[in-house]
Amino acid sequence: MDLFNKCHFELLEKVRAKNIYPYFHCLESRQAPVVEMEGKKRIMLGSNNYLGLTEDEQVIAAGIAAMEKYGTGVSGSRFLNGTLDLHVQLEKELAQFTGYEAAMTCSTGFQTNLAIISTLCGKDDYILNDRENHASIYDGTRLSYATSLRYKHSDMADLEKKLQSIPESAGKLIITDGVFSMRGDICRLPEICELAEKYGARVMVDDAHGFGVLGEGGRGTANHFGLTDKVDITMLTFSKSLASIGGCMLTSNRVAEYVRHTSRPFIFSASLTPASTATALEALHRLQEDNTRPQRLMQLTHYFQQSLLTAGVKIIEAPTPIVPIFTYDTLATLYYGKRLFDEGVYVNPVIAPACVEGECLLRTTLMATHTEAILDEATDIIARVLKQGAPTL
Repeated sequence: MDLFNKCHFELLEKVRAKNIYPYFHCLESRQAPVVEMEGKKRIMLGSNNYLGLTEDEQVIAAGIAAMEKYGTGVSGSRFLNGTLDLHVQLEKELAQFTGYEAAMTCSTGFQTNLAIISTLCGKDDYILNDRENHASIYDGTRLSYATSLRYKHSDMADLEKKLQSIPESAGKLIITDGVFSMRGDICRLPEICELAEKYGARVMVDDAHGFGVLGEGGRGTANHFGLTDKVDITMLTFSKSLASIGGCMLTSNRVAEYVRHTSRPFIFSASLTPASTATALEALHRLQEDNTRPQRLMQLTHYFQQSLLTAGVKIIEAPTPIVPIFTYDTLATLYYGKRLFDEGVYVNPVIAPACVEGECLLRTTLMATHTEAILDEATDIIARVLKQGAPTL
């Protein structure tokens, strides 16, 4: 059989034929509240630029200065020739800011989860994953060869049942998103930490969507609950609140040293570029200098949620800047995403496997740099398009 026989995507062909394909639109400007996409101004409600720092002039200047000083790349891994003083400084400052002993940066958030999970867990260990954890966590789990147990989303009774089934002598790691990226809900971290202590498990939080958003001054989910000392590992991405690209593990000195010297995804990957490192570092400085950004983000989130509800738009209410809108059906979701794009609002259509079939949604996200006026305009367009409904597709 020809290996390439599988390279056929029936849904893709159907969607393109109906002219409702909503992906890979070209951005022609900065990630701002209003962007230029394919020759037209559009309200950006599909970015993870939560603090609006990708267009901050000081952050941009820091990236330019780093490129001028260090060049465009490092041409090697951190383990060999690819460690810059900037990497060390960023790690030190992230650890200090979040209250951990140590930090270890990686070139992407996805790689960070692969590096952590595949190194710390082995074939005799068990990983307990929330069903709605990010795909990178599941790929890291596969790479580890550990036994994977999935518990129902935020279901602590099911998590405890899974913990009870594991031999007491086995290593156990509970992994959860801090903020779940599709629905915007926050993990039940206090209960997770209690169960971890009861059954001798370690806890890891993927805080890609929590850092910069939750906690004192944006310190993240563990800080939000006052549980930094109970969360053994926190993983961050720089591509969201820190306006760059890359990832970071926050943990104890002991664990960080072990992962640095044994992790294949870390050792055999080129390190974070100078410009990316510098922009993430400067974004951290901007967050520390102006800790009102997370507060402003929450104000706008509440405003937008209430505006949508008043307009009759059914949403999932959560205390984060991820505001999902119910659309249910796959083709209807793609249709609405395309219609909104044509009307001047960019959102993220979410279909299976990113969500359960029949629970499709339009994922909207806010920035601290949005304004009420922009959100009012977006609300009017969203409400009008959804009220018109989707044709039979």
